[in-house]
Amino acid sequence: MAELKNDRFLRALLKQPVDVTPVWMMRQAGRYLPEYRASRSKAGDFMSLCMNPEFACEVTMQPLERYPLDAAILFSDILTIPDAMGLGLYFETGEGPRFKKTVRTAADVAALPIPDPQKDLGYVMDAVSTIRKELNGRVPLIGFAGSPWTLATYMVEGGSSKDFRLAKALAFNEPATMHALLEKLAQSVTSYLNGQIKAGAQAVQIFDTWGGALSHSAYQEFSLAYMKKIVDGLIRENDGREVPVILFTKNGGQWLESIAATGATALGLDWTTDIGNARQRVGDQVALQGNMDPTMLYASPQRIREEVAAILSRYGQGTGHVFNLGHGITPEVDPENAGVFIESVHELSAQYHNN
Repeated sequence: MAELKNDRFLRALLKQPVDVTPVWMMRQAGRYLPEYRASRSKAGDFMSLCMNPEFACEVTMQPLERYPLDAAILFSDILTIPDAMGLGLYFETGEGPRFKKTVRTAADVAALPIPDPQKDLGYVMDAVSTIRKELNGRVPLIGFAGSPWTLATYMVEGGSSKDFRLAKALAFNEPATMHALLEKLAQSVTSYLNGQIKAGAQAVQIFDTWGGALSHSAYQEFSLAYMKKIVDGLIRENDGREVPVILFTKNGGQWLESIAATGATALGLDWTTDIGNARQRVGDQVALQGNMDPTMLYASPQRIREEVAAILSRYGQGTGHVFNLGHGITPEVDPENAGVFIESVHELSAQYHNN
């Protein structure tokens, strides 16, 4: 594999010195880019884009051609695992993801297979190795998966939900059934992420998008416990380098100490948590990733720069910070504003690194 020319993303995650704070964006290969929309219409639809390694590579590379980002993230979807379990993922325009089959009983859970990463999700492994080759050491490649709880909400509800009524009712009324589902998902996510690492992913992130919808005790029981199982089962060294693991629970700011105790390398923060406060609470244990409000990208270039400066200043001196948005970039953002954001991070952060 090609030698890494820019490894500041991996170095910051491991709290090693860097020249400037590294930056990437969740959903950086996405609908805000006209070139992404062109590739998607060429592919036919979203799943065809995901399932074709050449297209997945093309859209992964697009933001890197435009911006000096410090990492690439595999272009895929968190719902590839439930799809590989036979639930029949499809996308309704304006509605988001939907499943043809749902999982609502103990019998439904028992019938679910644990997907084999090579056989059942080989197109993702092919995409990882294709992208890694194409990157040729330019920046590291991030692999990812959804958290067991987040995947379970979609599988039980049959798609997106505002209140997670069915998923929570299952967890509260039939905890044994929900735990059996989460256990299968934890095993599936572990082997899926390990497959991505073997194929060339140099860091991995677990997206716990809906963990923050749970109460304090339910979060520990139904979300965090299973993310810890995954962290315990991951390959942590490959290619002679440590493979960092980032956990991101949206609306998880109140649980930073217990998330840090999982053994993850870094915690993702959404924009509702103050990064200076987060660093005081857990900064010695883990690196921090985040956390500008994505809608700040609708503001003026000057205002975006001010916000970047404020977040850098709140984090303060030294390494251990990967700059990112507090959630994914949204489709209507002007690509020029994303460029201002990325350049501001590099330009304004040098003063915090005394190398």
